[in-house]
Amino acid sequence: MADYGQFCSVARAHEAIGGRWTLLVVRELLCGSRRFNDIRRGIPRISRTMLSERLQALVHVGAVSRIEGEHGPEYALTESGRELMGIVSALGTWGQRWLPRHAADEDLDLEPVLVDMQRRVRTEALPPEPMVIRFEVEGQRQPRFLLLKEAEVLLCTQNPGFPEPLCVRTPLSALVAWWRGDVTFGEAQRMGLVVEGPRALAKAFPSWFERYLFAEIKPAAKA
Repeated sequence: MADYGQFCSVARAHEAIGGRWTLLVVRELLCGSRRFNDIRRGIPRISRTMLSERLQALVHVGAVSRIEGEHGPEYALTESGRELMGIVSALGTWGQRWLPRHAADEDLDLEPVLVDMQRRVRTEALPPEPMVIRFEVEGQRQPRFLLLKEAEVLLCTQNPGFPEPLCVRTPLSALVAWWRGDVTFGEAQRMGLVVEGPRALAKAFPSWFERYLFAEIKPAAKA
């Protein structure tokens, strides 16, 4: 790909980090992912080859360091990479404020939503006994399981062996609309989101999460 050929730091920075997927890789690293497969869970449509290329490019410009961890390579943001938080935050804010939000009409993946929910569990708000929440999402062939306990939160493809008192049955669009801040939890329930299980636990379910980072940013008023 040809360079922009400009002295301008905006152009030079865009050459370095403006490629497709690059800032989503940075987003995952900012959110705490360190290993290749963990990064890819948050960006399921990126190919392994492309993710490898993007990580190599970020290492090349000094935004990411590659470390040999106990279980294989790990990636961490450098001081340069951490400074990209402002760019990622500004993009998230702008997108939340100015782009249309109609979850039912969007081409959405379940995995990034559940990964974000896993990251934003309020462990101090959980009941004392470990539990698993079962997610049955319309259009998904297999349920997913979220293990909640004070010392560990895991997203799993099978129940790891704990009580399963709650089942969330929902269209993906309703789950996304609530998580993203498009609608209240009550409105999501009217869209088809159902939490089945003991009433006290079902009622407490929304309070166990810090919603999506930009959920409180309201859409811009229409002219």
